[in-house]
Amino acid sequence: AITESLPAGIRTDYRLATADYALRRIHAPESEHDIEVARRRLAFEELFLLMAGLRYMKSGRRDECGPAMKLTEEVLERLQKQIARLPYKLTPSQESAIASILNDFRQPYPGNRLIQGDVGSGKTVVAAMAMAVAAWSGYQSVMMAPTTILATQHAESVASILEGSGLKIALLTGGMAPSRKRLLTDSLAEGEIDILIGTHAVIEQDIRFVKLGCCVTDEQHRFGVRQRVKLSGEGDIIPHTLVMSATPIPRTLALILYGDLDITEMKDMPSGRQAVKTYTARGGDRSRIDRLMEREINLGHQVFVVCPMIEESPELDIHSAEAVHERLSRLVFPDRRVALMHGKLKAQEKSDVMRDFDQGDIDILVSTTVIEVGIDQPNATLLIVENAERFGLSQLHQLRGRVGRSQIQSYCVLVSDSDDPLVRRRLTALCKNSSGFAIAEEDLLLRGPGDVFGVHQHGIPDFRVANLYEDGELLKEASRAVDQVFRDDPYLTNQENRLILNEFKARYDDRLTRPGL
Repeated sequence: AITESLPAGIRTDYRLATADYALRRIHAPESEHDIEVARRRLAFEELFLLMAGLRYMKSGRRDECGPAMKLTEEVLERLQKQIARLPYKLTPSQESAIASILNDFRQPYPGNRLIQGDVGSGKTVVAAMAMAVAAWSGYQSVMMAPTTILATQHAESVASILEGSGLKIALLTGGMAPSRKRLLTDSLAEGEIDILIGTHAVIEQDIRFVKLGCCVTDEQHRFGVRQRVKLSGEGDIIPHTLVMSATPIPRTLALILYGDLDITEMKDMPSGRQAVKTYTARGGDRSRIDRLMEREINLGHQVFVVCPMIEESPELDIHSAEAVHERLSRLVFPDRRVALMHGKLKAQEKSDVMRDFDQGDIDILVSTTVIEVGIDQPNATLLIVENAERFGLSQLHQLRGRVGRSQIQSYCVLVSDSDDPLVRRRLTALCKNSSGFAIAEEDLLLRGPGDVFGVHQHGIPDFRVANLYEDGELLKEASRAVDQVFRDDPYLTNQENRLILNEFKARYDDRLTRPGL
């Protein structure tokens, strides 16, 4: 017989079939009803097991040993002085996020917090201040980014935020010369570096910290990183972890995807920023779009043009980055500086282009979505997205966050000839909303049947049966069931609840704890 992973009480309360019945009927149904009953049971089980497992991981953290930092008066005073050096005032969201992190730092067990903020809400400042506090309390910190471009950008941002702090900040990337890397790893092992920033190369086996107190990572790598950090931790002390989410997600989904984390939401934007004015356009509006680009460049500003693909494809009617670059640089703006950037460029070529763009030596940057996250150039005021129908709503919002990073009014033009009603609704939603939280909710409504939400981008393995968009009600029921189980047995010690844990481990453990997930 097939092992039953759901407690009998839960099956009764939520009218669920047995595992044996569900598996037999899904493969050999005798009616539509059979399929429905079987699918409901299997989808519920997937959602329930994942939420229960993440909840268990969260409660288990309290038994682990973390760096309990004694945040002395002197440390808190230094923090206030550092904040006062910033050329802007922190938003209430930033202040409360820092307060939550300091509270985590004081605990004797490792904190595991998600900072969920809108594009441009100032998450990097929060992370930088947290790492500074760790350093002043005698601990090192590490900050990881998914790409070299982003790691380099983070290193520059953190160095400028912490200017005058006297802290030693270093950048480590995969392509670094072995001799330079050795110098860096030696000073790290001797405690001379306070904050190490880099790609995931920073948690390779040969990298040793003296006292690692804080680890900042992106959501996609949060489990793999946690495992690695465990391996590299001195003794049994596991550092506090801060997970930075690139785009907000709806509250209902946050419950399941981030069940192992404490969540801090940052909803307000730095003062003085104006919402990006967003418009839709069609291919026939090309000359108007060109004039808009001309106007922004004449004002001394810079422009991004984003394309879904690098090269032309005979099957698809799509504007490729190469073709758009060719048209703009040769026909439209022959005397302007037009550059091309895409994923196939070597790391050095990419960083050269980004450096030139940052220094204002490029007027128009034509790119694929490699600019999606973290590029911070306050002088960029216009974003043109070609074939906007090829991008998801949250992805478009993420791209739009590359402009509007200063007091200057910025613009975003979504170019699409698609007449698909769903596409038009999606583009209209962007024109109407500037809040990532509102867009995330809209995204949830607009996903069509079968348009599966890729949970793996949040670091979670994909489901086989459940679909987060279509199974909203089931998700709520499974969430209630998990609460029920943990209320009565918080450590899952009784025999039936042990099965939940065993099944969670069998399904997800290797995928949630595999280093370098």
